[in-house]
Amino acid sequence: MASRRVSLLLGVLLAYSAAFAVSAANFNQEFDITWGDGRGNILNNGQLLTLTLDRTSGSGFQSRHEYLFGKIDMQLKLVPGNSAGTVTAYYLSSQGSTHDEIDFEFLGNVSGEPYTLHTNVFTQGQGQREQQFRLWFDPTNDFHTYSILWNPKHIIFMVDDMPIRDFLNLESKGVAFPKNQPMRLYSSLWNADDWATQGGRVKTDWSHAPFSASYRGFRADACVAVAGGKTRCGAATVGTEGAGAGAGDWYNQELDLTLQQRMRWVQRKYMIYNYCTDPKRYPQGLPAECSMQ
Repeated sequence: MASRRVSLLLGVLLAYSAAFAVSAANFNQEFDITWGDGRGNILNNGQLLTLTLDRTSGSGFQSRHEYLFGKIDMQLKLVPGNSAGTVTAYYLSSQGSTHDEIDFEFLGNVSGEPYTLHTNVFTQGQGQREQQFRLWFDPTNDFHTYSILWNPKHIIFMVDDMPIRDFLNLESKGVAFPKNQPMRLYSSLWNADDWATQGGRVKTDWSHAPFSASYRGFRADACVAVAGGKTRCGAATVGTEGAGAGAGDWYNQELDLTLQQRMRWVQRKYMIYNYCTDPKRYPQGLPAECSMQ
């Protein structure tokens, strides 16, 4: 009986190990380094990616696939020490003047001061929906998971599975929502000392260069755009109008009461800017969704 239990346990562990092995995608297969002249590198047999910024240039990469809805996870370890003036951007975006976009941006700071996590949502080329947060940990000490859950009803931003923001589909009330344009995943490390740290008052200290950010643990449980205006979700390939066929539970996921309470706690404790509470910015009135979210 004991040997049978041991065999069963080993079988469970092996299955778990196999599932974990396929859950973290290989950067060599999923991404292209798109700029930086050698400052972006894929290491450890495709399990680690690093971006570097120096006085000459930053660097960046993009996904080989375009996604139309999905749950996208990435583990990041941000620039340590004096990172003032630097921005590590991690976002989904389509192309063109009426593009859609879902943004994480990490704004560096001087040593000992916290990063700012900047989020934004663009619909049909229009953004200006910024919410900013401090983090409840040092994002330079270790890797943490930053996730975008995008389905037909919600865009949910998460940090280590903690929801921090939920942008709702309010199309029925006249608010545009990203749902038709497939988006690639992009990331870049670049110099933005004209605005990134304290509104541009603190400049990049190049004596600390090169600056470096690291990535691992990418996972996309998503519908992938394929030829002919179709999407592939799991084993199913369907027209865009049927994008949910074959998708996982994420396709209909929303925040339950417990997760809503956790999100509100994060927002009360760690949010430092919300466009919906900035009436001076909108003399003609706050955006419509601010009274509906």
